[in-house]
Amino acid sequence: MPRRRDAPPSRGKTRPGAVRGLGRSRQFPWLSIAGSAVVLALIAVLAIDLVPDYQRSAERARFLPDAENPDPSVNIDGVLRVDYPPAKHVQSPQRVAYEITPPLGGPHDQYWATCTGVVYSQPLRPENAVHSLEHGAVWITYSPQRLSAGDIEELSSKVEGEQYMMMSPHPALSAPVVVQSWGRQLTVDSVADERIDRFVSALRQNPNTHPEPGASCSTIPGGFDPDQPPPAETEPPGPDAVPVGQAGDEPQGGNGGN
Repeated sequence: MPRRRDAPPSRGKTRPGAVRGLGRSRQFPWLSIAGSAVVLALIAVLAIDLVPDYQRSAERARFLPDAENPDPSVNIDGVLRVDYPPAKHVQSPQRVAYEITPPLGGPHDQYWATCTGVVYSQPLRPENAVHSLEHGAVWITYSPQRLSAGDIEELSSKVEGEQYMMMSPHPALSAPVVVQSWGRQLTVDSVADERIDRFVSALRQNPNTHPEPGASCSTIPGGFDPDQPPPAETEPPGPDAVPVGQAGDEPQGGNGGN
């Protein structure tokens, strides 16, 4: 009798009792997940760093002057505005009887204080500083007694290396920080006040608000020395001081510029 052959097992079918997949290990994509996590972390870090910078830049752009908005400072709360005509010069050491402290316009010294992003460690002679304002500079003054070292450093970062900017302590401020341009002044209680940046955007080199657009802020030979600036007087001006409403003499020899 012929021997019966068992039929070969069909391919694709599992034998009874067999467990599919034994002998094969499935790898979990840990490297892909870790790589994705790193990318997401980098994106988050960049967002934390860049988004505030973008927001600050956009905020400043809102206060840049243009044909439709020649003086954006009118939209900044708390800005003092005084109209000063172009003023003539006084001869050093002649003083001016400024009516506002710090001054923001009026007669001034023939030499301007260097305003190329200089942070002065001592108070400035106001007659020199006002000439800088006439050229379109912004002058940040602060009270050393009212600010911490960190506050002063933060304030300095707004000025250092920035053209048409200067900063100095002031001995007679009624607030921690007072910022001025020609005919404009802002008083704030904190270096973090966003109005400081708005003021700078609106008024630094704004040709609509200062008398001498395009005038220099750099040091000139024989003029103001930013390394050894003339000292600020601590006593009030005497009876021989030039009133704000009165111009002094033109500089002799034309060395003082505009």
